Amino acid sequence: MAITDLMDHLDLSFVPERKDPFKELLLKTRDKFGLDHVAYAGFNPISGTTHGHVTYDDRWTQHYASQGFFRIDPTLIEARRSVAPVDWSRLEHTANFKAVFRDAHDFGITDTGLTIPVRGPYGDIGGLSVTSELSQTEWGKLKRHIISDLQQAAANVHDLVMQANPLMQALTSPQLSTREVEILQWTAAGKSQQDIGDILSISHRTVEVHLRSSRQKLHALTTAQAVGRAIALGIVGPG
Repeated sequence: MAITDLMDHLDLSFVPERKDPFKELLLKTRDKFGLDHVAYAGFNPISGTTHGHVTYDDRWTQHYASQGFFRIDPTLIEARRSVAPVDWSRLEHTANFKAVFRDAHDFGITDTGLTIPVRGPYGDIGGLSVTSELSQTEWGKLKRHIISDLQQAAANVHDLVMQANPLMQALTSPQLSTREVEILQWTAAGKSQQDIGDILSISHRTVEVHLRSSRQKLHALTTAQAVGRAIALGIVGPG
């Protein structure tokens, strides 16, 4: 199945579960970064299931689904084409944009936000969307400050949701060396490569070699994503 077909599953056209084990995580993410709302949607091709978890009011989620906005929502459409965060302020104000966000405003939801796409190694895909009622100037400042942490949070949430499936968990358990785990743990604690080299009495180049290997084993594009996935898998602690 093509990635564009898989991304069609990121439609948020779900009725929220009465007990959502991941909503608390999204609420903590929202409060930690000073956001208004956080939403996650993902597709697990192993189990063939679509997952949606949001901090939005149920009324908006149900309205969004009933209106079929997932088919025209430009934030999702653009996320299908991107591996980088999609800043909503850069989207064209097309008829579809206006249709979605005109109704969103009626539910108290702003059009200031971004969507962070996540693609896993087994065809699993996800997207973390966040909103803010800050002015564009203040939002720009906040975004620059938190974007790296938000990307790690997106990978973390995605991996936690995917790992909830036993078959996916069995397929995605990487075998990291003791040294790789040790270096990831120090990285999670905020240490630089030079710091880690000094702590472990190895060169910073050796640290980078181990980090590169860890990124490959964890199918991560960045060290921050590798750390997030290692935390989600319980390989290292949160720092």
